[in-house]
Amino acid sequence: MKYSLNLLFLFTIVLLTGCQNSGKEVVTEKIQYDVNIKSPDPDYDWWIQNLVGPQRDKLVNIIVDGAKSGKWQAYDYFNDPISKYEVQAIFSDTMVVTMMKEEPPYELFDTTIIYDILKEDIIRLRFMEEWRMNPENLMFEKKIMGLAPVARRLDFNGIERWQPLFWIYTDDDFIKGMKNSR
Repeated sequence: MKYSLNLLFLFTIVLLTGCQNSGKEVVTEKIQYDVNIKSPDPDYDWWIQNLVGPQRDKLVNIIVDGAKSGKWQAYDYFNDPISKYEVQAIFSDTMVVTMMKEEPPYELFDTTIIYDILKEDIIRLRFMEEWRMNPENLMFEKKIMGLAPVARRLDFNGIERWQPLFWIYTDDDFIKGMKNSR
């Protein structure tokens, strides 16, 4: 009797786990896009392209503090692992700029500009996902493979740019596949 009960339990587990992906088709194995987490327009409803301040702060803190401490393995743009010290250095950008004096003889001189990236500057997240869909009912399932905090930056010409600071991958097989595809 005990053997039959265990067999029935095992059969039920196999049946339930086997049905989870049944009917779902892969729409894409890899898609990347940015999501605003702080609204670009104060006239939007509070929930459009926005997370409430405390929730946004908590999410950014979890991502950034985890990467800075080494809790999460961070990767650069080329998917190479970077150390927690390299992550910390990302948040302080140093540029050497050649400028001209405002008074004659208008000599050129070099100056160093240090620009710190604050957590408040992170107002987007970039996601790398896999999408599946059930064509019978249009139910989507998204699997996050990785994410990157994106900060608004001004370059030395004053042009605004959106820069992913680093990547954190949530799927070990995905990052292995990225390495093998080089």
